[in-house]
Amino acid sequence: MSWIVRLALCGICALPWTAAADTVRVAVAANFAPTLQALAAGFEAASGHRLLIASASTGKHYAQIRNGAAFDVFLAADVERPRRLEREGLGVPGSRFDYAIGRLALWVPGAARIDDPQALLASVPPRRLAIASPRLAPYGVAAREVLDGWGLWSRLQPRLVRGENIAQAFQFVATGNAAAGLVALSQLLTFTDATPDSYRVIDGAAHAPIRQQALLLRRGAAAEAFVAYLRGDAATALIRAAGYALPGDR
Repeated sequence: MSWIVRLALCGICALPWTAAADTVRVAVAANFAPTLQALAAGFEAASGHRLLIASASTGKHYAQIRNGAAFDVFLAADVERPRRLEREGLGVPGSRFDYAIGRLALWVPGAARIDDPQALLASVPPRRLAIASPRLAPYGVAAREVLDGWGLWSRLQPRLVRGENIAQAFQFVATGNAAAGLVALSQLLTFTDATPDSYRVIDGAAHAPIRQQALLLRRGAAAEAFVAYLRGDAATALIRAAGYALPGDR
């Protein structure tokens, strides 16, 4: 991901150095973790603060935060969990915002070319199709909506392999434990073995937008500096380059 790191470092002057460096503990949805690692380079260089990153499914992080996990910022893969935490008094009121909009793709390693994902799954269903768990992961919810809309959800039940999060679903395919998967486009763009012909981005109209929201959990100079950096030009340019859309994009 060196090209992403270079892009992150372009924002090195975006924030002033602060007198006292601190650690920002960030709970991040699994799909966004590689992008956050790249963002961390620019933020740490610009601010002097350090990011401590914990990656898991949005559902798991939500449960951890409700049980007292000491995070400063929550980067979820949906809107509902940050909204609940804010409502429950576990986040800073009014601090929620969409930091990325996820994009789903059908990945079939070794495919010569994927012209129509729906037709491919209907006519030649893979022996095992990996998705994230719809119960825990927003990308899993989107995958189910896509398959439902295509009339394939019930038909493909015996073939589905559910990962706890989108990172695990991706690993099922990358390791050959599943022949295909509905995964995040951002994962494919950083995986050198995923050739452009082996995946196809799913039309966003086939599922509800995968709005990924940030929530400030605790006030503090370092955490607030990170949230400001995430909304700045350097970070948003990197987020787009990593395969996400942003609010207002067409």
